[in-house]
Amino acid sequence: MSSPSKRREMDLMKLMMSDYKVEMINDGMQEFYVEFNGPKDSPYHGGVWKIRVELPDAYPYKSPSIGFVNKIYHPNVDEMSGSVCLDVINQTWSPMFDLVNVFEVFLPQLLLYPNPSDPLNGEAAALMMRDRTVYDQRVKEYCEKYAKPEDIGAVGEEKSSDEELSEDEFAASDDEEIAGKPDP
Repeated sequence: MSSPSKRREMDLMKLMMSDYKVEMINDGMQEFYVEFNGPKDSPYHGGVWKIRVELPDAYPYKSPSIGFVNKIYHPNVDEMSGSVCLDVINQTWSPMFDLVNVFEVFLPQLLLYPNPSDPLNGEAAALMMRDRTVYDQRVKEYCEKYAKPEDIGAVGEEKSSDEELSEDEFAASDDEEIAGKPDP
């Protein structure tokens, strides 16, 4: 059993050492968030998503569970739950793959080459097949609405900076009130 946990640690460290922002959930190494940018040359370019990753006890022999936290318009992503229908992750997973592969290969390919014939979001799949231009426009609208850097607000990381910010804002608002009242 120490082999899967060592591998989990190694893969997680490799992901953290790459260009991805990783944020742990709880104290274990089995659940975490990863900041993911939409690939260039796609209507998702410019979008930023928070991806929830759960590693099963049997990882790397069993695939990780991947889900989008903020909304994305895509035939193979359930709009409500954010769960991903991705054959490579779900059916053809191999211990040869690691977490970096998920974010550098699998998810970019999912966004670059949606599969409307195996949809989790039937509306997106139908629109993509009927009118690709309108589909691309809807994707961009979702990116504008739900996938800006401020939309992914890092849960654990921002807690401490939010506290600092709220204290600063509190102090600033007190100063403004005190300084603002005497002046007409």
